[in-house]
Amino acid sequence: MPQLKSLKRLPALLAAAFTLVAAAPALAQDWPTKPVRILVGSAPGGGTDAMARAVADRLGPLLKQPVVVENRPGASNTLAADLTAKSTDGHTLLMGVSTAHAIAPHLLKLGYDNNKDLVPVVFVGAVPNVLVVNNALPVDSVQSLVKLAKSKPGQLNYATSGSGSTQHIAAELFKDQAGVFITHIPYRGSGPALIDLVAGQVQLSFDTMPSVIGQIKNGRIKPLAVASAKRNPQLPNVPTMAEAGLKGVEMSAWYGIYMPASTPKAVQERVYAEVTKVLAMPETQTRLGAIGADLTSMTQAQFAQFHADENKRYGELIARKNIKLD
Repeated sequence: MPQLKSLKRLPALLAAAFTLVAAAPALAQDWPTKPVRILVGSAPGGGTDAMARAVADRLGPLLKQPVVVENRPGASNTLAADLTAKSTDGHTLLMGVSTAHAIAPHLLKLGYDNNKDLVPVVFVGAVPNVLVVNNALPVDSVQSLVKLAKSKPGQLNYATSGSGSTQHIAAELFKDQAGVFITHIPYRGSGPALIDLVAGQVQLSFDTMPSVIGQIKNGRIKPLAVASAKRNPQLPNVPTMAEAGLKGVEMSAWYGIYMPASTPKAVQERVYAEVTKVLAMPETQTRLGAIGADLTSMTQAQFAQFHADENKRYGELIARKNIKLD
């Protein structure tokens, strides 16, 4: 009598299900039980690092545990993603960036499944890329840079935080639209790339706003244009690429908290709630606004859909432009 046996087991199954449902809020409240790590896939000093530290500094008191940022640069920001995907300690978060989650999957063979092994939890914000040049370069506009690049094919070098980064994609779009040949020099993060840009070892970069805004305001590099649809409040006198005469060169980096897919839903919801509180704090908004960030609010479901849409968009762009790693 299989059906009768199933009916007899029903009260026990319902009791077990009720226990699991009742335990979920308790699990979320008890978590974390030890310090939390936020992994960053690039070196200190870049946009991803700035986003992670802005969240970590305010998140610890809400979770009542230390929140530590760990930089694990390499493989177009995917080394940190790989470590997070394979983490089993239940206390590892990732400050994900579009480089790792929308671009690299179309250019690299990854050791994890970008769409299955990690789950998008909280969208943090987005920042535009900025075309910046070394102060000694004799240009003061996008058009004068294009003219110089055409007169010296292959002799101007552009720095990026790594192959397959938004900086790399933006520069490839620039090359395509301007009809110039400039040489790619990839680094392990924006920090090292900017050191060489300031020193004149490389001549230009399409780096993200958080990475370059300090050096721009200190007068150590020159901004020529922002790769966004509209001007950025932090650089109101700097034109967009379209205003500077090159349409179609729009590129922004976006950031969000990811966790291993095995993370209980209740813990994901706790992280979403607490990070959302951090992002709503005036001091956080001021801090991230100062580096040109647009803190767009999304539900977790909206972030998951955004992740999927961005993967499709970049995949089509990379295929259309035949972009490959150096």
